[in-house]
Amino acid sequence: MGEQGEMAKQTLSTRRGFLKGSTGAGLLICSSQVAFGYKANERLNIASIGIGGRGDDNLRGVQGETIVALCEVDKKRGARNLAKYPKVKRFEDFRRMLAEMDKQIDAVVVSTPDHTHTVAAVAAMKQGKHVYCEKPLTRTVHEARTMRLTAQKHKVVTQMGNQGSASEGVRRATEWGLAGTAGPIKEAYLWVGDGDKPKTLPKDNPPVPKELNWDLWLGPASERPYHPSYLPFTWRGWRHFGSGQLGDMGCHTGNFLFRCLRLEKLWEAAPNGVKGSRLIKISGEANGVQLEGYPSSSRVHFELPARGDLPPVKLTVSSGAEMRPDKDLLHGEGVGSFGSLLIGSKASIYSSNPWNTSSSLIGKKTEIKGPEKTIPRISSHHQEWIDACKGKGKTFSSFDIGGPLTELIQLANLAGVVGEPFHYDPIAGEIKDHPVASGLLHRPYRKGWSI
Repeated sequence: MGEQGEMAKQTLSTRRGFLKGSTGAGLLICSSQVAFGYKANERLNIASIGIGGRGDDNLRGVQGETIVALCEVDKKRGARNLAKYPKVKRFEDFRRMLAEMDKQIDAVVVSTPDHTHTVAAVAAMKQGKHVYCEKPLTRTVHEARTMRLTAQKHKVVTQMGNQGSASEGVRRATEWGLAGTAGPIKEAYLWVGDGDKPKTLPKDNPPVPKELNWDLWLGPASERPYHPSYLPFTWRGWRHFGSGQLGDMGCHTGNFLFRCLRLEKLWEAAPNGVKGSRLIKISGEANGVQLEGYPSSSRVHFELPARGDLPPVKLTVSSGAEMRPDKDLLHGEGVGSFGSLLIGSKASIYSSNPWNTSSSLIGKKTEIKGPEKTIPRISSHHQEWIDACKGKGKTFSSFDIGGPLTELIQLANLAGVVGEPFHYDPIAGEIKDHPVASGLLHRPYRKGWSI
């Protein structure tokens, strides 16, 4: 059969095994108090859930406010900040923290692994807390929808942690796109990383480190024994906990692309409340599909309907070197491991930076003068959120943007595995023409965990 034929046969077999027994889930949102108001010179009382890794950076980003609680399940991972804030109340279980300190917390920063973002952030928002949450916002399509709707219901200020949003590169490229500088855009590409590595369940059973509460680290993910191959950071490549390279970086690299195309409009209330009026056709392919990790490469085509005056657009999202767009589309620019490309009638808008912190107009047919700067420039992504919590301005990456962007990225993860076309209704959050794909919109939670 040959090496490629054998790989294709193995991929098909693994895909069938992966898809077997998939389940869906409904949406549940409970009522709570409304968010608070602040004066610009008041300090927020902030609790941090997850204080190692990204949590360390995020704590530094809000250290000018009053840190009132730290929640960390891995004392070794959080040692630096536990020592830095010796008098601050500390917890292992964020549910207990929110219950005991409800009245003392104004805002919450969530920097846990992907699989616990939603349970932590939704619990905080239901108490009326403003939330800053790391990207990708969630691990599943359904969770992203729940995050957005919960934030809207409780009128809290939110920010997703794609920090490149604060950069000149993202904001200038967004201005080009929104002003029509490149002309009408009917084709776009987003590519991320060199592909995910194979994952195999470990066979040994080492003891849980004494510094780690493994049960709380698992959170809503289904039960499995501790193993050091899952953490720290490596959890990103495991389907059980993370979102692979697409999930890890898609909300960074696809940032200005999503905004320029005004894709968030597809998630806004449909005319006359009609569901199914903005169906997105999605078709994907992947190599190296596996049960425990993510594909070695994937390519997913989105056929996106018109958004107001903007024409329909075909968006291709991919991971892995062999799935990148043709180099001829880049007018002599190199095709690197990351890229975001919008092809317009006058020019193309391009960024090869994983975080979109630099961008350019390429392939110009005539000299183009950029539009006026209309988007505010800011000092930092965290400060923008803090200011907005106090009633000064708005966040650039609220869950109204971060939620749909995450849905799109997780739909790409889903479509590569399914390998067959289907249609997604962003208004209803449903896939009606492919039961298997529909079952992958969410994953069941372990007993004791819910949203």
